[in-house]
Amino acid sequence: MKFKKTTSSEILEGDLTPMIDMTFQLIAFFMLLINFSEIDRAEQITLPSSVLAIPPTTPPDYQIILNLEPDATVVFEGERIELDFIDRRLAQQVKAATREGVFDPAKIAVVIRAHQDTPTGKVQKLIGICQAEKLESFNLRVINRVN
Repeated sequence: MKFKKTTSSEILEGDLTPMIDMTFQLIAFFMLLINFSEIDRAEQITLPSSVLAIPPTTPPDYQIILNLEPDATVVFEGERIELDFIDRRLAQQVKAATREGVFDPAKIAVVIRAHQDTPTGKVQKLIGICQAEKLESFNLRVINRVN
């Protein structure tokens, strides 16, 4: 930081331009690093459309987002997991919800984003696995289509 000496008085002024420049560079750097919700979204999932879809009115206490691909692979937190092995991760999430103060698994919302080509039986199987972990609240994501 440069200090300029004025001739009329002995007060030193600091040049804040480099500090402001560095602040904006840090803001831009962290904006590029933060991946806002990409972990929860899998780009290869094409959601089905529905005219009857109604979004939830209140946010859940805790939310688990599962992306189901047509080959019965679940993308969860950026990791691909076979449908038969997702129960372990769900149990971990129920424990994580307990640590965050959500003690009733029924208050945990499970958001299922199934690809439009995923067989209905696979979605039902995923819901059954979630129910075995005492999860009861389900939201199926679709693209809202207007009539």
